[in-house]
Amino acid sequence: MTAVPPCRIALGFDFGRARIGVAVGEAVTGSARPLRTLPTRQQRPDWDVIARLIAEWRPDLLVIGVPRHADDSANAMTAAALRFSRQLHGRFNLPVATIDERLSSWEAEQRYFATAPAGRRRDHDPALDAQAAAVILESWFNQQRSLAPCVKPNF
Repeated sequence: MTAVPPCRIALGFDFGRARIGVAVGEAVTGSARPLRTLPTRQQRPDWDVIARLIAEWRPDLLVIGVPRHADDSANAMTAAALRFSRQLHGRFNLPVATIDERLSSWEAEQRYFATAPAGRRRDHDPALDAQAAAVILESWFNQQRSLAPCVKPNF
């Protein structure tokens, strides 16, 4: 998507066919925290649950991580994530931004297992998807700051 107006609260999404991680973040601090991981139904988002999260948090913006290969080419999930971003915009009439999410899962694992109890198995825990959504959202906040470091949000 293109230029996005300044925001205060954003929801971040780590889209997957089996699960969708969701995080909430604040633009002023540039921080985000995992909210929850939503299971999909027959590889489709649970739009009712997403609508409830949007109603609860009242975000100004939705940020979706778009996976790509290391060489920046599209992979099997790229088109699906972009379709999800268009559906979010169409259903909720909110600005939607996308960001490259190549290393978000790795970063989420590093954060998660740094604070997990000793002996925690490294099997895929659904909480990692929500943590990845927080990484995606923080990356987007950081990218916006680097694009306009002298501009302060006008709230």
